[in-house]
Order: sequence, then C-alpha cells, then structure tokens
Amino acid sequence: MKGVRSAVCAAVLMLPLAGDVGAQGSAKTPAGAGPVLVVETAKGTFQIQTYPAEAPKTVEHIVALAKRNFYNGHRVHRVVSGFVVQFGDPQSRDMTKRDRWGSGGSGRSIGVGEMNPKRRHGLGAVAAAHPGDPRLADSQIYITLAPQPKLDGQFTVFGQVTSGMDVVGKLALNDVIRKVTVKP
Repeated sequence: MKGVRSAVCAAVLMLPLAGDVGAQGSAKTPAGAGPVLVVETAKGTFQIQTYPAEAPKTVEHIVALAKRNFYNGHRVHRVVSGFVVQFGDPQSRDMTKRDRWGSGGSGRSIGVGEMNPKRRHGLGAVAAAHPGDPRLADSQIYITLAPQPKLDGQFTVFGQVTSGMDVVGKLALNDVIRKVTVKP
C-alpha cells in the first residue's frame, strides 16, 4: 500500500501545470450547492462551497468529519507550489509522526469515487485525496493552486474555494488548521 501511495504521489507531483484562471478563485454559488466549510487557519480564513448533487457521499463524509471537529488542529502536510495544498491527516497533530504525515485518515474510507465531468480541477477546486483508488479516499483533502486538468476523472472534486483563495495561497507546510466549521 505504501509503495502504491508513493507511486501515486510521485506521479501527481510530476504532472505539468496549466494556466492560471484568476488570483482570487472566487465563484458564483452554483445550482446543487450544499453546506459551506469555513476553514480557520493561522494565516486567515477561507470558505469551501460543497457539491452534494455531484458528490453526495464525499460531501456527507467530509461534512460529518467537520461537524465532529475532526480537522481541528491538523497541520498542512503537503504543499506543492503552483499545484496543491493538502491537509486532513490526524497524524499531523503530532510532530513526532511527521514521517508518516499523509498516510493517515479517519479510519473509514468513503467507499466510492464520485468523479463528475461538471466538477473539474480549476483554480481553488477542492478534492478528496486517495492512495491510488478513489474508493479509498477518506479525510485528506487538497485544494488546487492552479488549474490541474490532468487530475480530472481521477479524483473526486467535491467543492470550490469561494472566498479566501489568497489565504490558501499563503499556506505553508506545518501551518495549523485551527478549526473547520459547517454553514448550512
């Protein structure tokens, strides 16, 4: 499993970057929009509009974790400039487990990949990370820092940053996710 995860991470890191679509990454609230995740960090706050119409199980899972305060105190465990910022591994609360960051989760995978052609990896897309099989996605999520069309069809895009994309762009490795709350 660890070898597969490493291969997937390496493959994703080598993908070429696409052009930028705007500095703020804000978007209109689309039809089928669901709860909003409010993410408070040391660098500021950003909001994620979720898409339960296209990714119902993923949204349900992530929102349930947020309501249980699962993400509170996690650290950003992956930042690739011009590509993604990632968090959602509970091991990232413990600096002594740093060599394992990116391998943990809530212990309950979503069980289904919900890739949808309506939701693409544009600037500020929010998707469920997985270790090589979309059905195994759990609590780790990433936010794209630039359009990443090569990820379309491989990962479930379940949301979009609608405010605070400038904050997302400032996040660095080890930054703390102070709190994630849910607005209906």
